[in-house]
Amino acid sequence: MRLQDETVAFKMGGVDAKPEDDVAEEVPSSIQRNLVVVGYALTSKKIKSFLKPKLEGLARNKGILFVAIDQNRPLSDQGPFDIVLHKLTGREWRQILEDYRRTHPDVTVLDPPDAIQHLHNRQSMLQCVADMNLSDSYGKVGVPRQLVIKKDASSIPNAVTKAGLMLPLVAKPLVADGSAKSHELSLAFDRHSLQKLEPPLVLQEFVNHGGVMFKVYIVGDAIKVVRRFSLPDVCKRELASNAGVLRFPRVSCAAASADDADLDPRVAELPPRPLLEKVAKELRRRLGLRLFNLDIIREYGKGDQYYVIDINYFPGYGKMPEYEHIFTDFLLNLVQSRYKKRSV
Repeated sequence: MRLQDETVAFKMGGVDAKPEDDVAEEVPSSIQRNLVVVGYALTSKKIKSFLKPKLEGLARNKGILFVAIDQNRPLSDQGPFDIVLHKLTGREWRQILEDYRRTHPDVTVLDPPDAIQHLHNRQSMLQCVADMNLSDSYGKVGVPRQLVIKKDASSIPNAVTKAGLMLPLVAKPLVADGSAKSHELSLAFDRHSLQKLEPPLVLQEFVNHGGVMFKVYIVGDAIKVVRRFSLPDVCKRELASNAGVLRFPRVSCAAASADDADLDPRVAELPPRPLLEKVAKELRRRLGLRLFNLDIIREYGKGDQYYVIDINYFPGYGKMPEYEHIFTDFLLNLVQSRYKKRSV
């Protein structure tokens, strides 16, 4: 947090700003006050969906400035920042951030690059959930049975049989790097069609869940849940009559909100809050992340059995109700708690 009367040199940034067009400026004396300066390094798509005028306006009212990081200049020459918020990929960028963290220990980097990298592989991503083996009076949380295939599509049918996985199977790319391709899904109905899939991939047993998925957004300690329509259930008759592979786009983004739909209460009921809080707290600890979301389904007909099917870093918070207030409060609390620790 920048203290009273401190002059801060930074590059003004906003929704319409382009880093290459920014000009380094000094903070005008009229806003020399307690500022929380958040440097951001985001893709143009993420800037458009996240840094909306309402968020920036609310942030300014709370004393938060979002500042574009110029990727053409050394990061250490910019700022000073209280927080660095980022969602860029690439080995070079990860190294820049790791070096910056070592030389600027008082700056909070959201989130550590190595921790984010853990979510770029769907095998390691869900292993954290499987290791939790969470079960209490509110329900059980696990992951669908799955199999990793790294190459040779012709070997998939035998591998599936050996692993004892039941059809149909959901196929997802092994790499989850945020690209459009990494979010493509396929549903394979029969053993023969498995050879049409393209490794490297993860095969998950499809779990009937009433066609509704719960997106659990996590921002620090805050949790927000929304319903999204998902893949429809598959009955035994459909499984017997269908063959081949059905391909889907990014289901969670393409799907409409199910919050206002007239749903079966057994499908619409949100997961118990205490269960979600327990899952979120444990995953924050295990993953070392503060900004992520969980895609959760509830097995149809088994009211207390939940499965985490995907985890995403820095998801589309712009689709989360009241995200502006939740996110700005999170940033302020983050800086205040860090300031208190330094004062002790």
